[in-house]
Amino acid sequence: MMTVIFSFESDPAIDLIDHVVGIDADSWLDTLRRGREALRDNAQKSAELLLNPLEAGEFPRTHRLAVAAFVAGLHGDTAIYRLYLDLLERSEQGKELSPVIENLSRQGRTLGPSGTYPAGPLSNEDLKGSGLEVSDINVDRSLSRALEHAHFLTFHPRDASVQRLERLREAGWTDTAIVTLSQLISFLAFQIRVIHGLSVLRDVGPAAGATLSESPS
Repeated sequence: MMTVIFSFESDPAIDLIDHVVGIDADSWLDTLRRGREALRDNAQKSAELLLNPLEAGEFPRTHRLAVAAFVAGLHGDTAIYRLYLDLLERSEQGKELSPVIENLSRQGRTLGPSGTYPAGPLSNEDLKGSGLEVSDINVDRSLSRALEHAHFLTFHPRDASVQRLERLREAGWTDTAIVTLSQLISFLAFQIRVIHGLSVLRDVGPAAGATLSESPS
């Protein structure tokens, strides 16, 4: 169980992925991650830039955290989902938004990825899937469209098109903000997969406290 409360402002800094997975310093998983130091550092820097930027611009930090918690909830990864919900609750105006995101995450879970391939040999893998329309009165129009877009990219990546971006533009999203939103959603998919893989290794690898050179008991 995680006893340290995660914050991007912690001193010394806390690596988000290490924190969620429960990777102790000098453990075999820590050694494994530090074998790809650039990848580890870039994952942390990306999280900081996308979720805790010095200047949030047109995409408020609270909305970024709401999208992060929502996407993590759609993926069904409880640990990172709870972390982002906690960060959301501690953000400005996020406490009221957190239960709304929890409810939308439950509503939005479905099978995927779905969508239609261009006519050809992959057509037998076409899969119909449901979308999500956010109509909660506690979510403003801009965030509603962002959550719908996050759901679409998570479950319907095959159907991505320029036309899908018009709903965001109609809600006031600029091209720059749309790019940042799409970067955040794709980064979360990467981050969640890394956390899942490391969690599997944690559960089947050497005992806690063992080094990489030691064999499982």
